[in-house]
Amino acid sequence: MSNAIEAAKTAPYKMRNQSEVGNPNKFQELLKEETVPIPAHLAFDDRKFSDDDIAIERYTSQAFLGQELKKMWTKVWQFVCREEQIPNAGDHVVYDLGDMSFIVIRGNDGKIRALYNSCLHRGRALRMNDGHAKELKCPYHGFTWSVNGAIASIPCEWDFKHIESKNNNLPEALVDSWNGFVFINPDLNAISLQEYMGVFPDHFKDYNFERSYVLAHVRREVTGNWKVVQEAFMESFHAHVTHPQLLTNIADADSQYDCYGDNISRSVSPSAVPSPHIYDVTQERILFDTLNESGRMAASDGEKFELPEGMTARQYMANINREMFGAALGRDLSHATMAELQDAILYSIFPNTQIWAGWGMNLVYRVIPNGKDVDSCIFDVMLMGRYKEGEERPKGAQVTNLKLEQSFGSAPELAALGPVFDQDIRNLDCMAKGLRASKKGTVSLASYQEIRIRHMHETLDKYLDAAE
Repeated sequence: MSNAIEAAKTAPYKMRNQSEVGNPNKFQELLKEETVPIPAHLAFDDRKFSDDDIAIERYTSQAFLGQELKKMWTKVWQFVCREEQIPNAGDHVVYDLGDMSFIVIRGNDGKIRALYNSCLHRGRALRMNDGHAKELKCPYHGFTWSVNGAIASIPCEWDFKHIESKNNNLPEALVDSWNGFVFINPDLNAISLQEYMGVFPDHFKDYNFERSYVLAHVRREVTGNWKVVQEAFMESFHAHVTHPQLLTNIADADSQYDCYGDNISRSVSPSAVPSPHIYDVTQERILFDTLNESGRMAASDGEKFELPEGMTARQYMANINREMFGAALGRDLSHATMAELQDAILYSIFPNTQIWAGWGMNLVYRVIPNGKDVDSCIFDVMLMGRYKEGEERPKGAQVTNLKLEQSFGSAPELAALGPVFDQDIRNLDCMAKGLRASKKGTVSLASYQEIRIRHMHETLDKYLDAAE
């Protein structure tokens, strides 16, 4: 190890008064340093929302969750699984949300369906867990359906002549997919997934998500309302306190926030540049910490790379990613911006899915209510990779189900990201207690840095306020 790298590991920096920092235009200023054409979708989208407080009962009221489950979750497109998780006929996942339960299964015709997980005889759930089935046979009395959902056999059929004229195939929800991400919608009259996603597919069209697959998938229950967890990843405002190890390598309070239509929003947090909360940090320290702390770069060992003279950490990190991500993809990335090669560009699809844009190892977050418990939810983290054109999609990683007492850091497949998620969870596990203890009865959001949260609640209200 060189003396320069050794010095970079512990190079000091100074702290600013936190009340004086933050530059919403920082990302656009960084784009001026690009040496390649800048994609139009990286532009700033200026949208205003009300500064009104948000009632705490939206997070704590069992009745409010009941309205969400009844009026919103039954009407929206929601990400369920990846296509490679159910590659063969009969492979399925069970998707439970509130009272709803679906068997999302690949048929023997290759089509993916979302079948209501309820026997048409006496209502027993047909499947309790993910897995494989040659047929869907009710364990109670033996009514059987094909993996396509068509009725196959009825025990003592002579005693059910009265149902011969009825449709005895399993009811279905809508199913569609985007680049391997399988979505369902219980509302048969819903708009198409493409229309629902708005600008999202166009913004992602250059990132080869059609060749994506799951490198790691970790799931854990969280003690908190589903919106509390969703909101934790909709702003970078919290990073300087919750993730202090990232101060040297992510411009948290300098992030850009954009909202599109009802269902899509985005944050862009510049990487390989320091937080505005600090100053007098060396470029060598920025590079070392970006490699070791980010968890999303093509390389993760700061002791193997030394910053060339006259180059910034941001420039050098982009070069490393361009070469290594390009080799993994089998694609020339000379056209890629520094931003797309390293920045935290995070999109949300209402109500519960967030996907990182750009090149390399993209993260995916999904959060759903845990049954009907207003103070509990299920949080999924996926790490996506790419394969080369012409190759078969690799088998996706199996889900690692963590127990409530287990940390994300105990999942080795998350590497440096695990401890970062644990820092978030330490906040989220305390939210239910703090919200219920509030004398104020509302939460007050930042006008700009928490605009994506306001956007989500505005869309939610459109469903809740809709006529029955």
